[in-house]
Amino acid sequence: MNDVFIVPLNGLAQGRTQFRRRIGKEFFEHFENSEILDAGLDVDVEVEKSGRFIGVDCYISGDVTVTCDRCLEDLKIPVKTDFKQSVKFGSGDPSSSEVEGDREIVWLPMTDADLDLSQAVYDYICLSLPVQRVHEEGECDPKALEYLTSESGEERLQKDSATPFAGLQDLLGKIE
Repeated sequence: MNDVFIVPLNGLAQGRTQFRRRIGKEFFEHFENSEILDAGLDVDVEVEKSGRFIGVDCYISGDVTVTCDRCLEDLKIPVKTDFKQSVKFGSGDPSSSEVEGDREIVWLPMTDADLDLSQAVYDYICLSLPVQRVHEEGECDPKALEYLTSESGEERLQKDSATPFAGLQDLLGKIE
């Protein structure tokens, strides 16, 4: 996978270390079934090492492009999120979600020398997106909206689709 977010913990100096990465759609292509079509995001990571404490603060900002739920056209959504982690070595349960203050605890085996932040960055970006992703009012593709809102769109859908119930629609019109 992409090694852009691998932090080498063994060679990390005491104090604060900062790095910035710019990610685009290439980053998201490494994750299966990603709904993100394109991106322009800045990821600022600050790693603090003090004795046995290793803290990671990550700030993500920019925008991503996803598919609009209403018209299926591209939709650009601003992203601004952050997360904080504490790295601990040992035999803690890596699948449990422990929290220490405002930091999520990440357990690594004593033999690991690197921390891969890729999955956490991906997860927090996806979690920051709204559940319903639609354009602002009036910005959706008008041709797509024709099928969703107008009577002519409904008639066109009925004519285009030969369903076994099409004849019933004609009968209902004659009864009324």
